[in-house]
Amino acid sequence: MTVHDLYVISPYLAMAGAAVLVILLDLALPARAKGLLPYLTFAALVAPFVMSLVQFYDLSGAANLVRGAEAFSGEEPSILLGSLSVDRFALYFNFLVIGAAALVALASTEYVRNMERFQGEYFGLILFSATGMMLLAAATELITIYIALELTTLPLAAMTAFLLNKRSSEAAMKFLIIGAISSALMLYGMALVFAFTGSTQLADISAAIGQATGDTPFGNYALFVGIILMIAGFGFKLSAAPFQMWVPDVYEGGPIPVVGFLSVASKAAGFAVLLRVFFTGFFDVALDWGILIAGIAAASMVIGNLVAISQSNIRRLFGYSTISHAGYILVGVAAGVKSGDGVFRAPEFAAIGPDSVLFYLAAYAAANLTAFFALTIISSKIKSDQISDYAGLVTRSPMLAIVLALALLALIGVPPTGIFIAKLYIFTAAVDSGLTWLALLGVINSVVSAYYYIRIIRVMFTQPATSEDKITAPPAPWLALGVAGAAMLFTGVAPGFVMEAARGAVRALLV
Repeated sequence: MTVHDLYVISPYLAMAGAAVLVILLDLALPARAKGLLPYLTFAALVAPFVMSLVQFYDLSGAANLVRGAEAFSGEEPSILLGSLSVDRFALYFNFLVIGAAALVALASTEYVRNMERFQGEYFGLILFSATGMMLLAAATELITIYIALELTTLPLAAMTAFLLNKRSSEAAMKFLIIGAISSALMLYGMALVFAFTGSTQLADISAAIGQATGDTPFGNYALFVGIILMIAGFGFKLSAAPFQMWVPDVYEGGPIPVVGFLSVASKAAGFAVLLRVFFTGFFDVALDWGILIAGIAAASMVIGNLVAISQSNIRRLFGYSTISHAGYILVGVAAGVKSGDGVFRAPEFAAIGPDSVLFYLAAYAAANLTAFFALTIISSKIKSDQISDYAGLVTRSPMLAIVLALALLALIGVPPTGIFIAKLYIFTAAVDSGLTWLALLGVINSVVSAYYYIRIIRVMFTQPATSEDKITAPPAPWLALGVAGAAMLFTGVAPGFVMEAARGAVRALLV
């Protein structure tokens, strides 16, 4: 391994090193100083952020920092070649994951007092999971993808159980067992793809599929079954229907900051690897998998929104909400492919689809983190997750009620919020790719979702309070809430910056 190779993987090494450092500091710090761990975790994230920023500017004259044999005569290609692609696409998700991890660390300042014995492990596991998420966005080889997925999922399963009560333990077991089943399905699918193509690298897989011919879907039965199984595995990571059965229990039983991190960072990493695998490795059969993705998107939107209507627990409601949002985002994935002209009608790439996916992920991360940080502060005081117990919140904490209401309106997609622009972007992409029916279904589901989000706002603002106690919190959670709220407003009022970053990331995906 060369010095340049170490430089290429430096953000991932820095993130893993930060996790180890936080765990060691937890062992060294006296009990009275354990309250510093959230701030030390936040500070430790400076290193991977700075390294990602340096690489972002270093990419100004290159598409990928991983060196190929053709670029440097007389020099051995990077040992990372074929397994990682450190490009603007990967770095876009680096910034998204690092930002989410930093804000979750600050928001957990008060919450981790419920798990005093495991504070170091709590923050260390967040950082280990973030390392896996960053690797997922850069992985271009099936085994690397699988290992990164496990590195992402296993720490999250462990953290789900940290509250050490019945609901938390049950949620963690369901997450772990269903995650293991989905991982087994994905691994078997990868094995079938390898058997057909003779390679685990996405570039070689694409070349082999391009030469395949046949009247069966995907050109070959082995490839057909392999891709179906991989879609099932990815569906679990994305919390998309019909692979969503773990979501409501994990959202109800896990620590709220962990659930917030899972809902945005893990989802973003899942979509990153989905886009890279299917648009880089399987694009020649995109017309086949595109209709499957469209069907999953439709099912996710309908199931998520309809079941959310009947929920009385706000955390389970957000669980079904995230299923519906996975459906909206999958519309953009399906819209990235359209049928070309000519006799063979080869698939054509529609950049507006993946562009809209990346923009939606950023807007959703800001809005959902804002909502979950507000829930973290509120839940720690009222000790309840029932929507009815949010009655009169505006009299107990006007600022929290207003910020949570704004986050809920943003999740509906009310203009001029970022998710409104993202949905407009995604539905336009669907119409442009001939998926008008899917766009109409998305619009209808957006209207349906307004019912259960506005119900929470109505309870907070119109019903009498059950207590007169004011809701307070330390400065750090308020800071995390303020930053997430500001990002939520920024993506709606000035979306151009994020849109341009999303377009640049997608262009790098195609190189």
